[in-house]
Amino acid sequence: MRSIIVREFGEPEVMKIEEIDIPQPSPSQVLVKLYAAGVNPVDTYLRTGNHAHAPKLPYTPGKDGAGVIETVGEDVSQWRPGDRVYTANSATGTYAEYCLCDESDLGRLPDDVSFEAGACMWTPYATAYRALFQKAKAQAGETVLIHGASGGVGLAALQWAKGARIVVIGTAGSDAGKELVMCQGADAVFDHADDGHFRFVKEHTGGKGVDVIVEMLANVNLERDFECLAMNGRIVIVGNRGSIEFTPRLAMTKDATIYGMSLFNSDAEARSEIHSAIFTALTEGKISPVIHREFPLADARSAHHEIIEGKALGKMVIRP
Repeated sequence: MRSIIVREFGEPEVMKIEEIDIPQPSPSQVLVKLYAAGVNPVDTYLRTGNHAHAPKLPYTPGKDGAGVIETVGEDVSQWRPGDRVYTANSATGTYAEYCLCDESDLGRLPDDVSFEAGACMWTPYATAYRALFQKAKAQAGETVLIHGASGGVGLAALQWAKGARIVVIGTAGSDAGKELVMCQGADAVFDHADDGHFRFVKEHTGGKGVDVIVEMLANVNLERDFECLAMNGRIVIVGNRGSIEFTPRLAMTKDATIYGMSLFNSDAEARSEIHSAIFTALTEGKISPVIHREFPLADARSAHHEIIEGKALGKMVIRP
């Protein structure tokens, strides 16, 4: 089979396509024939080696994908050949024609949902769900600010929030991004390149501030988030690219709660809840990924370049 292999950490060019044997499942594993793989920012971090969960070399990138089960191990009870699934992790990586997964790392894909959409499910939608509902405990009628709402996780958070009758304010860095966020149902959107956007957010809430902030770039925004956070507000940090000097009194004066969150830390119960929520929302039409662009497997490096350069609005998909 064809697979992207990384034999050294570095720039996107270290990803090369190779012919390797189709892996065989252990008794508790499932072999999935992939028709699409999702590309996520975390894939670019792992490729550099500068990540707490950096893989051992050589490796095939990708945790998100979608396809059809080819074979199952003898101890697998939840799945059978022919089932349509999306992946929530992979022992062998999803930038390939086939991948191995533990049976608990699969979600059922409804018949009317494309493989391309399925490949965009886990990382963005699970991250957004965990941030909004498992961490911040966001409720109907509250207001949430989503930084970077035009990206994969941002759009997922927007869709989850609107489905739960939560008021959504988004930020984006371009006219196209702002238009996309509004088209997806946001109640308001502001340009995060405008230094006054925190003030605009607070003014939009009538001076009360937002109840929840989904923070995609904490090293840039965290200190200023408190300018538009309501009393007893909650901030969930899902993204960060550097260090900052922080004033703790900002959190004290608003009785605020700051949550750090990594999808890697979610336990079996939390993941099961997320899988169930995704399936229900897909069948009810409440979530649907915005796919920005598709790439052939051999051009996976271009997808990584687009993420690094911040060009993508929505999700990118690789077609094996």
